[in-house]
Amino acid sequence: MIRYTLTRTALLLLGLLVASVLIFLTLRVLPGDIAQLIAGTNSTPQQIEAIRERLGLNQPLPVQYLEWMGGVFRGDLGTSLLTGSSVSSELAEKAQVTVPLGIMSLTIALLFSLPLGVISAMGRGRGSGTALSVGAQALAAVPVVWAGMMFVVVFSVWLGWLPAQGFPRVGWNDPAVALRSLLLPALTIGIVEGAMLMRFVRSATMQAVGQDYVRTAAAKGLTRNAALIRHGLPNVGLSVITVLGLQVAGIIVGAVVIEQLFSLPGIGRMLVADVSARDLPKVQGELLVLTGFVLVIGFVVDIVHRVIDPRQREAT
Repeated sequence: MIRYTLTRTALLLLGLLVASVLIFLTLRVLPGDIAQLIAGTNSTPQQIEAIRERLGLNQPLPVQYLEWMGGVFRGDLGTSLLTGSSVSSELAEKAQVTVPLGIMSLTIALLFSLPLGVISAMGRGRGSGTALSVGAQALAAVPVVWAGMMFVVVFSVWLGWLPAQGFPRVGWNDPAVALRSLLLPALTIGIVEGAMLMRFVRSATMQAVGQDYVRTAAAKGLTRNAALIRHGLPNVGLSVITVLGLQVAGIIVGAVVIEQLFSLPGIGRMLVADVSARDLPKVQGELLVLTGFVLVIGFVVDIVHRVIDPRQREAT
């Protein structure tokens, strides 16, 4: 297990390194000149060149990359070219919206998908199971933006239960208001992602029903459903853990879109604005943090799966 953990850690670090190189190079091939943008349309070539020299943009790309990564290792993601503020501090501020939104979305997705996926599998061949399966497929195909707009119409316009946009300026000083402003965006992401996860839970549950240990338990006197709940669901849970990394990635992508739709001051909305403004240090930092978060979640899920699954430990 120790050897496996060390190997996965090395692969994680390698993945972060490759991601940092790809992020750095991709941003450098985007059209436009940040020095020209900062200097303005009436600037002279000398002024533009002075800005490029001050920001280090005239240095070779390997030198720029090494300087950036040196700052990353020190916990410094750089300074915004347009505002002069610390990228790390701005990310920490915006994370106060994005992280709770992601946690709420994942919680809703799990609460929604796990029981309904099992019920759908246990009701296979009956009307209830078919209806749940068809509903999950329909929801999984719905674009998250369209789902968000429909939720706004229903819960904000028609019922007036939840705010349609915005986040309180006082932030988490008033937790009730803050949670209320995040509930509708979290429902949007959670239900769409939960529908995808529900289909996987249904498939894993149906597979567990056909396993020998479930049939043996049923032959010893347990009903099929009781045998599945007692002996099959733990293995279904192990299967669900393996896809949580993908679910987290889907939630992050959904948050970028939903923060725009609901005007939430989170990392996703800031990322879109910074890409438009060509603020390279901020975009680099934001993409590296989001990519690193997804890779770390996948690493943690993999390790946890090995720890709780005896078959995986024996194979290590």
